[in-house]
Amino acid sequence: MSRTTPPRPLDVEALFPELSAYRGTTTRLHPRPGRPDVADSSVGGPLLWPVHEPWPVCTESHRHSRGRRPADIHRYRQILASAWRREPGSGPTDEERLLLKQLDQGHRVEESAANSPLPLIGLAQLYRRDIPDLPAGPDGCDLLQVFWCPFDAHGPTGYGMLLDLRWHRSWEVTEVQTSPPQPQVVGSEGYVPEACVLHPEQVATYPFAGLLPEDLCARIDAWEEALEEEAEQSTDEDAVEPVSYQYDLSIPPGWRAGGFASWHTTDPSPMNCRTCSTPMDLLLTIDSSEWDGGSGSWKPLEEQGLPARLSATPTEVTVGRWGELNIFTCPEEPTHPHRWSIQ
Repeated sequence: MSRTTPPRPLDVEALFPELSAYRGTTTRLHPRPGRPDVADSSVGGPLLWPVHEPWPVCTESHRHSRGRRPADIHRYRQILASAWRREPGSGPTDEERLLLKQLDQGHRVEESAANSPLPLIGLAQLYRRDIPDLPAGPDGCDLLQVFWCPFDAHGPTGYGMLLDLRWHRSWEVTEVQTSPPQPQVVGSEGYVPEACVLHPEQVATYPFAGLLPEDLCARIDAWEEALEEEAEQSTDEDAVEPVSYQYDLSIPPGWRAGGFASWHTTDPSPMNCRTCSTPMDLLLTIDSSEWDGGSGSWKPLEEQGLPARLSATPTEVTVGRWGELNIFTCPEEPTHPHRWSIQ
């Protein structure tokens, strides 16, 4: 079933005609639970990975012998989802609560060297044929595959994330790895995705307000403040939340490809290629939730009647403290190292 973004609450270009010069597009991926195969664009699904090519691993030095088992995490989620789908307010049974407690336990696996290769988790794969705003890969590659390490233990702080992006020419993969290596335990359940098929939808988008010309940004801020004051003074109990440029009119939430990055938790930071200094483009946004903030106006029309806890977090991926991960790529040379920011 397709997913359709509702019309925006207001015509932002009618309010601020100058925005027409900054209009872009982004492809909302709309991941939803399903059974993808290697020929599908997916989150958490099987990857079209060549059988003779080594599976990506993390070799940075960090302990990875204790955590939760991925199979336990999947089972835990299945039990909770089943309980939520029953009569509202019933929750898990006593027997289910006992099982949930057991599945929530950490486990220790056989100790290995801190820098021994740790298989990365295959997070997503995107075929260009499915995703209008997915940038071109190097040398005609049409398939992007995203991996990450399931432990926060990288970089100078020791709490950073490790990402690995790989491009392939799908037609050249004739023998597929059907049993890829997997980590025995993970440091956080948010690194373990549920298998989801994608329902790509291209929508209009506009830059983060702080990156617009100063006078235009100031006018948008003034307009939002006026709406908030009007809402505070209203005595209508049925009054809706005021419309926000950030949350309702510019950058959609959820997983998406291309478009503009949001900088709602930090000041905008220049994302220039560290190899050639070219300003980088947004490649992919990985979000902890498909819609949140503001009025929830981005919730697809087909899911308006569904409870948020059953539809807003289909991938079960969590970025940071419930944020989003923006991954940037060099438009001049896709093989240059990517950069990323968590918001």
